[in-house]
Amino acid sequence: MRASPSHRLSTLRELALGATLLARGARLVVTTPRLFLLGLLPAMLTAVLYGLGLVLFAIELPAWSAALSGFASAWDAPWPLVARALVGLALVGLALLVTLASFTAVTLLVGEPFYEPIARAIEARFGGVPGEVDTPLHRALPGRIADSMQLVALSLVTGVPLALGSLLPVVGQTVVPVLGALVGAWLLALELTAVPFERRGLRLRDRRVALGARRPLALGFGLSVFVVFLVPLGAFVAMPAAVAGAALLSRSVFGLPIDEAPPGADG
Repeated sequence: MRASPSHRLSTLRELALGATLLARGARLVVTTPRLFLLGLLPAMLTAVLYGLGLVLFAIELPAWSAALSGFASAWDAPWPLVARALVGLALVGLALLVTLASFTAVTLLVGEPFYEPIARAIEARFGGVPGEVDTPLHRALPGRIADSMQLVALSLVTGVPLALGSLLPVVGQTVVPVLGALVGAWLLALELTAVPFERRGLRLRDRRVALGARRPLALGFGLSVFVVFLVPLGAFVAMPAAVAGAALLSRSVFGLPIDEAPPGADG
C-alpha cells in the first residue's frame, strides 16, 4: 500500500522539525554561556581519550588491513593491494560508526552531573517536566551503565555488517553510507535522550518505543547531529547543543510545548 501524499508530507515535516532541534538547542546554550561551558567539560575529557585511541588505531591500521586481506595474497597484481585498501576502508568506516555511537554514550555517562542541569534548565524554560522523577545517583548509575553498554553493543552489531557491505562494488559506495547514516542517527537519538527520559523515570527500552512512535522526528534530529559530529571537533563543540536539542526532542515526543513559557513559569 502506497503512502498518501499527506502522509509523505507529514513525514518530511517531522524530519525537518527534528533537524531544527539541534540548531534550537545551540541557540539556547550559546545564549546561556554557563550551560555551554558546563557541557564542554565532559566532552573535552572524552575527546582527549578518543583522540589517543584513534591515533593508535591509525598506527595499527596498515597491519590490520594486511592481516585481514591475507586471503588475496595469491591473487595477481594489483588485486592484493586493492583488497588491502578496501579492507582498510571498511575498518575506517567501522571505527567511525562505533566512535560516533560510543562517544556520545561514554560522554553522557561520564558527564551526567554536567548534562542533567543543562536538560533541567532547558526544560524549565518551556514549562518543566510534569511528574519529574528524582532518582539518587547511586541507584540510577547501574541502569545507566547497562543502557550505555547495550547501545555500544548495538553499534558494533550493526557496524560490522555495514563495514562488510562497504566492500561491495557500487552498493558499498552508495547504499551502505546512507544506511550507516540512518543507523548512526537512530543510535544518537537514543543516546542523547537518556537524560530527559531518566528525569521521567524511563529507561532505554522506553526510549526505543517512544522515539519509534515519532521515528522521522527522531531521525531528523539524529541526522543533524550525525552530520555535525562528522566535522573535526564537531562532537566536542556541539555536545552541549545536542543535549539541549535532545531535551526539546523529548518534549516533542511527549506532546509537551517547545515554545518558551511566559516569564516566571517553571517546572
